[in-house]
Amino acid sequence: MFNFVHIDEKWFYMTKKSETYYLLPTEEEPLRTCQRKNYIGKVMFLVAMARPRFDRNGNETFSGKIGVFPFVKMVQAQRRSRNRDVRTLEMKPITSVTREIIREFLIKEVIPAITNVWPRDNPDEVIYIQQDNARTHVDPNDTYFLMATSSSGLNIQLICQPPNSPDLNILDLGFFSAIQSLQYKESLKTVEELVQAVVKSFNDYPSQKVNHVWLTLQLCMHETLKQEGENRFKIPHIRKLKLERDGQLPTQISCDPQVLENIINILG
Repeated sequence: MFNFVHIDEKWFYMTKKSETYYLLPTEEEPLRTCQRKNYIGKVMFLVAMARPRFDRNGNETFSGKIGVFPFVKMVQAQRRSRNRDVRTLEMKPITSVTREIIREFLIKEVIPAITNVWPRDNPDEVIYIQQDNARTHVDPNDTYFLMATSSSGLNIQLICQPPNSPDLNILDLGFFSAIQSLQYKESLKTVEELVQAVVKSFNDYPSQKVNHVWLTLQLCMHETLKQEGENRFKIPHIRKLKLERDGQLPTQISCDPQVLENIINILG
């Protein structure tokens, strides 16, 4: 699965909607001045992630991090405030992300990023960009997307993950929650600070942990086969940190031959 790039969108908030505090009897309760939780600032990001690559000595040769792209726009301030003058350009989130916007980000952001960072070990390699089945996502045979990939110099194809299978995307298997936990450690006040914090959290997340998430994906795929295509299973764990310390962490998860034979018979 080294030739797969998973993409997905997620809202990132400036702060948590709810916080838990443990106070002494003499301490005052924290005051939150936000009117309602729906007024908390947020920005949607498009994240693209591939599987990291390491050499025989465990040294990283490719981080797998294609990029994190905020859905924002620069607009002129309509009135003056104590923080900025009128007509000053300020960053605003794009609140309605349509198929046209996602197509634009795929063509102008994701494909150039893949072209810049992708290893050239195998020039004939087919690179699959996997997206979920949201209505706003781009059709795999979209004309503009095919034109962009043909001029990139790489064989890039767009595919959709199986429907009703949220555990078949590494970004939903723990990566999003991990970088959001890192982002929540920052105290943010503006959209620019939120974007910088998310990008920093994305870059700081260790590639070894990204590799662990890809192994978890393969474990979920095996469980899906065992359940004959359904998602009635708990995410399995194999103590990856211990296996990695012992030098026994597998590169691929093998499939039980009986499970594979059963699936072939069902499909046949």
